[in-house]
Amino acid sequence: MRITVSLLLLWLFLFQAKAQQRTALPSYHLVVGKGESYNPYIQSKNYYLLTLMQELPDLRKTVADDEVFQKLLKDKTSNAANALKTCGRDISCYASAIKFSESEIQSIRERLVALYKQDNAFGKTLKTHLLPSGCYGLLRDLPEKEILAKAWEQDARAVNYDIGVYVEGKKPNYPKIDSIAFSVKDKEFTELIASNLTLNSNGNEKLFFEPSMNFALGALELNSRLEAADFEPLLTGENQPAITQLKKTNFNNFKYSVILVPGAGPEDKETELSAGGMIRCRIAAVQYFKGMAPFIVVSGGRVHPYKTKYNEAYEMKKFMVNTLHVPENAVIMEPHARHTTTNLRNCVRLIFRYGMPMDKPGLISTTKSTIPYIAGVLAERCKKELGYYPYKIGQKLSDTEVEFFPNSMSLQIDFDEPLDP
Repeated sequence: MRITVSLLLLWLFLFQAKAQQRTALPSYHLVVGKGESYNPYIQSKNYYLLTLMQELPDLRKTVADDEVFQKLLKDKTSNAANALKTCGRDISCYASAIKFSESEIQSIRERLVALYKQDNAFGKTLKTHLLPSGCYGLLRDLPEKEILAKAWEQDARAVNYDIGVYVEGKKPNYPKIDSIAFSVKDKEFTELIASNLTLNSNGNEKLFFEPSMNFALGALELNSRLEAADFEPLLTGENQPAITQLKKTNFNNFKYSVILVPGAGPEDKETELSAGGMIRCRIAAVQYFKGMAPFIVVSGGRVHPYKTKYNEAYEMKKFMVNTLHVPENAVIMEPHARHTTTNLRNCVRLIFRYGMPMDKPGLISTTKSTIPYIAGVLAERCKKELGYYPYKIGQKLSDTEVEFFPNSMSLQIDFDEPLDP
């Protein structure tokens, strides 16, 4: 019996050690890249593994030197050149030439699995970047080779999704706010897409995925869909005063880590901050001045109406500081969320990345009509759209306040939401 118990304890120790090795780390710093072609924040947020292949010297050399990868690069460049000669005004023809085909995705997958070793560039990248980043958290319980393979598949499908929506005009998840800016039948748009293809398949690319990835990034740029990069880098920009204050904050003195204020976008393009946004800020400010939490997180991107120039979080921050007299170093901006699901998810991301305690609840302050939704069906909507629960609801304190407990799975990239992945 003693031997059996000892073996069980050993197994539990090894299992816990393995689980800890695969857990995202607050100390990990995301690799953003140099942005030589397109905005580096949009690229790294959407295609993190591909960004690592570009930016990590050993990994880049391994990928660039591989014959299978090089053949795919030549084939993709050849396909693009042929498309420019033959596609004419057929948008889908250009898109098909540059997107990753299913056979290409599987070919690369098989090659990555064959090349993977724990002590080579792929294994080291998995251990020091993919797992601690949390960007592929849904894959963390898979065998190591499968994590790498599935991360590639996720990035490849993200590239294809972006081309599908912003070149071919396919419907995004939220058509009213995220759709293509052009008519796919417009002659000018065809010329723009052909030029985009020419620019990104001219033979200067060194890595197999660069023609397709850069074409997708170019499509986002042509559609003026750069929301994922708004206000970046936040750490040294709008959130720098709060980060400085955070380092001096003793969270043990507060019941909650943050007070989250979900955005409420206006319905016309001339209104900077909606009435709903104002009242939500006032509700949250009351809790802040009661000392419930050291920080307020204002969350919301450039969402409503379609292609608005105003950012919800930025306008709420201005209102908090200038009108409600909340100290600037107590307001954290989260300027990218486009839905209530990602108000919660992105707030959890900031809590984790900024080193705030993950074992302390946060507080959501909003209007009375919103609380039942957030405390009720929203969790299942998150599960359906994101693949996991980014939070767990705690106690409802009033008609306008409810607790939430953060889940680090929120770091997982959402491959089919390029404006806020």
